[in-house]
Amino acid sequence: MAKRRNHSAEYKSKVALAAIRGDGTIAELAAKYGVHANMITKWKREALEGMKDTFDKGNGKQRLDHEAEVKQLQAKIGELVVERDFLAKAFDR
Repeated sequence: MAKRRNHSAEYKSKVALAAIRGDGTIAELAAKYGVHANMITKWKREALEGMKDTFDKGNGKQRLDHEAEVKQLQAKIGELVVERDFLAKAFDR
């Protein structure tokens, strides 16, 4: 039985972009890239669905919320590191 191949995101996007452009039929692209035609169709569909999120107007607010959450979590990590170091020194005595 053949082992499953894991393709990188870069490779998938390259194949999906070729399918979107229409560089050849799905069968031709499958032969060229050595991937089953169903996978190319799936990757193409996922790429087209992902584009909607890229151009979504509400996406900017989500990005700002995400950045604020990351900053908050980094601050909490800093506090915990200081606390851990303090306690480690206290128990070494």
